[in-house]
Amino acid sequence: MKSVNVHEAKTTLSALLAQVEKTGERIFICRNGKPVADLVPHKRKDRITPHPVMGGINIKYDPTEPLTPDEWPETT
Repeated sequence: MKSVNVHEAKTTLSALLAQVEKTGERIFICRNGKPVADLVPHKRKDRITPHPVMGGINIKYDPTEPLTPDEWPETT
């Protein structure tokens, strides 16, 4: 992992972004030698893989099946 100081990060931000985009490597931005921020690649959500909690839910009926007449709520 690479680390740069704040001044270098400000002057070379475009190049640092290109490097993160190309390599996927995390870059630490430091002030006085101590890390204060991370420059990390953006991770896109996978829309195909279900959420771990939602993947465990089992529906025991067909949610697309129409309601029978006696299941409809009464209107007032």
